[in-house]
Amino acid sequence: MREYRLVSDYRQVEVLRKSFFDLAKQTFGLDFNEWYDRGFWNDSYICYSFVDGEHIIANASVNKMVLTSGGKEYKAIQIGTVMTHPDYRNQGLATKLMKHVIEKYEKEYELIYLFANETVLDFYPKFGFQKVLESSYSLAVSDLKKEVALRSALRKLDVDNLADFELMKEFATERIPVSSTLGVKGNEHLLMFYFILVFRDALYYDQNEDVILLFEQEDHVLHVFDIVSKRKIDLEKVVSRIISEKTEFIQFHFVPDSDNENIRSTLVTETDDTLFVLPSCANARKPVKFPLTSHA
Repeated sequence: MREYRLVSDYRQVEVLRKSFFDLAKQTFGLDFNEWYDRGFWNDSYICYSFVDGEHIIANASVNKMVLTSGGKEYKAIQIGTVMTHPDYRNQGLATKLMKHVIEKYEKEYELIYLFANETVLDFYPKFGFQKVLESSYSLAVSDLKKEVALRSALRKLDVDNLADFELMKEFATERIPVSSTLGVKGNEHLLMFYFILVFRDALYYDQNEDVILLFEQEDHVLHVFDIVSKRKIDLEKVVSRIISEKTEFIQFHFVPDSDNENIRSTLVTETDDTLFVLPSCANARKPVKFPLTSHA
């Protein structure tokens, strides 16, 4: 079997960077160019790739971050952007990359984890990863403790507006974890990825509460993807400002910090983004829910 060259941390090498972007767009339909051009590919995101000539043919990326839980911090690695060019599949390239990444980081970091789609659920257990069910959190609007405020107080943010974009960068850098149960620090590069590429049409600034909100209304459900704040907030007060007349339920895409006993927690058995952890935290007593904007 042919041997290919292993390269890493090549973001300054234009030909390799562009080839990586092409493969990512072909595989996931995502264009990383704007994220890079705006300066958010930093030292926390490292690619490990096989190359054939000047072409990236397989990749597994590492995202360095700090997980926070119950007042404690844990050094963590999240593996993402695992992909192989169609012409080079079935050669074990992804397997070699995964083994390389795990061997390199498992002694230095307290946790290695990733999210996988349904097509590769049998792949990651080969390396010792174990599937961990996450929880879903929701609240009926009728159970909100705060009075409904006017949505008109919100200002929609524009990624292409310089002042708005500077505000986003400020919040991405200075934010506190969205949840004290399970949050993330040091992932500015990922949060800006979500600002620029994923939720650019769902970004709002609440000047009164001084928070950036990522949310969308879908039928009678309000999906709150993230609340980006530089200080501790009153969750229900903030959320009450973004519900509409047709909102019946609020779906949180993180563990909400609230003592409202009506917040419902449900284990999710079917998802498009399955959590795998090494070593396993499957026996953790508390429900698990990684903030959506921390997914690589």
